[in-house]
Formats: sequence, structure tokens, C-alpha cells
Amino acid sequence: MPNASAAHLTRRGILAAGGALGLGAVLTACGDDKASSGAGSGKETAAAKSGPWTFKDDRDETVKLDRTPANIVAFVGVAAALHDYGIGVTGVFGPTRLQNGKADVQAGDLDISKVTVIGNVWDEFSVEKYAALSPDVLITTMFDDAGTLWYVPDASKDQIAGLAPSVGISVYDRQMTEPLQRVYELAESLGADVTSKKVTAAKKRFEDAAARLRAATKAKPDIKVLAGSASQDIFYVSGSNLSIDLEYFKALGVNFVEPSAEALKASGGWFENLSWENVDKYDADVIIMDNRTSAIQPDAIEEATWKKLPAVKAGQVIGRNPEPILSYDKCAPLLEELAEAIEKAKKVS
Repeated sequence: MPNASAAHLTRRGILAAGGALGLGAVLTACGDDKASSGAGSGKETAAAKSGPWTFKDDRDETVKLDRTPANIVAFVGVAAALHDYGIGVTGVFGPTRLQNGKADVQAGDLDISKVTVIGNVWDEFSVEKYAALSPDVLITTMFDDAGTLWYVPDASKDQIAGLAPSVGISVYDRQMTEPLQRVYELAESLGADVTSKKVTAAKKRFEDAAARLRAATKAKPDIKVLAGSASQDIFYVSGSNLSIDLEYFKALGVNFVEPSAEALKASGGWFENLSWENVDKYDADVIIMDNRTSAIQPDAIEEATWKKLPAVKAGQVIGRNPEPILSYDKCAPLLEELAEAIEKAKKVS
């Protein structure tokens, strides 16, 4: 899969990979160019366990510590997921704070004023700030099968690795339920009460939402769904393989528009890029668009070819987060929204 260091991808192409593939925001336009920090550690961990702590990650690497980590530094989306389980972090990296000071969509319910932001945009990671936090562990995701830690800069990865052990959760070529379960297990190991009413209710809501989406696709199997992402010059159409959300939605019966293998080849199988003149290449009844701040949002797209699309004219466009916050609390609404869109959709293609 194309990763951020892949030489054949342009900076904008990587962003689209973020839009279309589930990769992250790499344009600096929507982020702060300087790492920023907030007061306090944001620790919320209730009754963190004492004694040794071990966790085997998706690289088959096992972290062993004398005690449960207290100073956790995590990719912002992972931090947001842990927050939903009552586990706080000390520092975050990745798209966290917008230029207006508000939280990025990938921060979820995190109080970003209470964590240290050691990097807010692609390739920004303050090793000095990281070291100053005395981190016990670094946690992030992985978008390939090579163990590449997401948003950890290649140039400083060895220095970063020398300061604390890392945990990688794979979000590559698997269904959403797998990394969801892994983060659930990770949170439990860190002291989360996964038997709490909040967590069990969120898990049931997710399961109910999955059943609803399956029922919706069974009732309307001919509704075609296109997963897209918009940049200034290119419209990206995702294939349904490799991305955790699309793979899961497909397993629940969603009828996706699928670019050909040849069209996907240049991106390693993730997406096809179209010029805006060719944005009508595929017929679709529902369009799900990258809703992160790294992508142009549907209401800001001025291209006439976009406005003429049947799904756009019918108002059958919803958001999609290609990097879902991996808690049941945050993933359930994604299924509910797509189920509702299919339930209400008219056949327009």
C-alpha cells in the first residue's frame, strides 16, 4: 500500500490516500504548523493496575513493563478511542488542533487543552517534547503489513523508539471489527472497566447498528455506494479492499462502486484518482465522502461536474471518516448513518 514515505506518491496523493484509503491528513493547511501543548496530562485512567504489564501488538511484538503505563503518548485517533474507555493519555500526535483552536474531527471527545500535542501535521513530531513527557509507551496504528508506525516520522523513528516501547494496531486489510476488538483489549489491559454500563451499551449499539446495516442492504441490494475524497485537483474513488470500514461495510452487504484492479494499481490497490472532468465516470446512488479536515467537504465543492451527479442532486451524500476512532462508541454511529442513507436512498444511477 502507498505509505507516506512512498516516493511515487505526491504530497497531495498521500492526502488523498488519506481520504480515499483511510490514511491521515498530510496537508498543513488545516493544521497548526507548530506543535502545541496544553496544560495537564489528561490522565483519566481509573484504578490503573499495579504490577507487571504486557501487551502483544499486531506486529507480534510484546511490550513488557514493570507497571501499567501511566504516561501514554498516542496517535490522536487512538487517544480518542482510549478516552472513550476512560483511559487518559499524556501526549498526542497527528491531526489534533485546527487553526481556529478547535479540536480536529480525529480527536473525538478528547479535551485537547489537557494533552501535550507533540505533532499536529504530517512529519511533525517533537522528539524533545516527547522525551520531556517521560513516556512509558507510544501507541499508534499501522496502514501496511510492514509494521510502519503511523505518523511516526521515518527520519526520527529510531530516536523515538529509543525513548519508549511502542504498540502498533493494524488498520490494514482487515474488517473494522478486528482493530475495534484489539483496542478494546488494549484499553482493558490499561485498566479500563470494559464491563461498565457505558462500554457494554456502546458495544450493543454497535452490534445493533451492524444488524440494521445488513438489513438495509438486503432490502435495497441495488443501491450503489461510492466512497470518495476531494482535493483541489483530484477526486479519489476508493476500492473497498484494504480499508477497515469499507471491508466491513462490504461484508454487511453494501454494494460498492469498485474501480478496476488496473485503475487501483498505481496506489497499491487503495484508490483511483479522477480529474474533476471525469468525476461522473461511475454511477452511484449514495456517496460517502471523507469528512476529515484534510479533505475538501461536499458543501465547498464548486465543480459543476460534481453538482450534476445524480446522488449529489438527490441529496444522497453523507460523511465518512476513513480513519475511524476505534471505540464502539464512535463506530456505531458510522454504521447507523450509512444504514439510514441506504434505507432512505432513491435509485438515481
